[in-house]
Amino acid sequence: MNTFYDALETRDPAQREAQLMATLPAQIAHAQRHSAALGQILQGVDAASVTSRAALALLPVTRKHELQERQQAGRADNVFGGFATIGFGAAMPRVFSSPGPLYEPESTRRDYWRMARALYAAGFRAGELAHNCFSYHFVPAGSMMENGAHALGCTVFPGGTGQTEQQVQAMAELRPAGYIGTPSFLKLILEKAAELQQPLPSVTKALLSAEAFPPSLRDWFAERGIAGYQCYGTADLGLIAYETAAREGLVLDEGVIVEIVRPGTGDPVPEGEVGEIVVTTLNPDYPLVRFGTGDLSAVLPGFCPTGRTSTRIKGWMGRADQTTKVRGMFVHPAQVAAIARRFPQVLRARLVVSGEMASDQMVLQVETHETAEGFARQLADVVREVTKLRSEVQMVAPGSLPNDGRVIEDARSYR
Repeated sequence: MNTFYDALETRDPAQREAQLMATLPAQIAHAQRHSAALGQILQGVDAASVTSRAALALLPVTRKHELQERQQAGRADNVFGGFATIGFGAAMPRVFSSPGPLYEPESTRRDYWRMARALYAAGFRAGELAHNCFSYHFVPAGSMMENGAHALGCTVFPGGTGQTEQQVQAMAELRPAGYIGTPSFLKLILEKAAELQQPLPSVTKALLSAEAFPPSLRDWFAERGIAGYQCYGTADLGLIAYETAAREGLVLDEGVIVEIVRPGTGDPVPEGEVGEIVVTTLNPDYPLVRFGTGDLSAVLPGFCPTGRTSTRIKGWMGRADQTTKVRGMFVHPAQVAAIARRFPQVLRARLVVSGEMASDQMVLQVETHETAEGFARQLADVVREVTKLRSEVQMVAPGSLPNDGRVIEDARSYR
């Protein structure tokens, strides 16, 4: 059985870097010609001269909020804000929407999101059935994984989210080789299976993403015969990095150029220093050049003990801003502000996310003089409307919230 997905994973590092840098000028030139947004952002840039990381670091960083602003400004004639180089029709079978909203195209390219590599590293092989519990509704996560599994030669059961008891039944009857989804939902499924006294012996591996995956939960799965591996990607960029059997950080995907920069700038940090992950994709249909993810990480020294030679990162180490993920969904400070703006009675607001893995809880704390019955319920309804998540509401006296500038406080335990 092959240890590696393809020969790219074991290239000499110098060869990989030379090939990436040789590809970069053509990608930038393509983006300038065919992406209206990048034509503006990279105006005056000599694409042919961008042949090194030093030259790449001179280009501006585009951040998610800028992508959203361009989409909103150009929605009448270009829902992708001018970044996509393809339009509706045969070349784009699907469009997705992530919270924001942000719209992402999916083209007909095989393994468009490049997830097959991560699935292979997690142990999935051709001819197996994969039980995919990422959402197929609005967001691209379900399709991202399904594309990769199909490219690998797997059959996919589109389980989606929710309906835990039915998920158990389908797994028991179809006997999939592995699970794809969030770690917290796999835990819920296994707990429900135990409650129903229904063994799931066929499920021996899992590719997990969209949430933190602490060692304690990894060990909990292992005790139940499941080897869980994580991968890191976004709806804008596809796969960025993936875990291997060595379990020493995440190996960078072969289809991206990753930089770690000082948060709030585009300046690369020294190796080992924590900074924001900035990614340039080699995707011609949706070319993003120096796209700031807002996620923090750091480069690990050396190479993966499995023999893969691409750079490794430590994995997700938090957010460069206050944005956080709750039950697989991003919650942004701007969303908290939008909720507060709807109610003149709210003087200040702070969203506190607490709990342990698989039991995230949100509490919106608001400073207000309001005591009318039902006000908290109105706030909770708006929180769910804006964030798509449930939250408790706690009214506090004016002046009682910490004066530290934070709008979102992540108080969860990741032990």
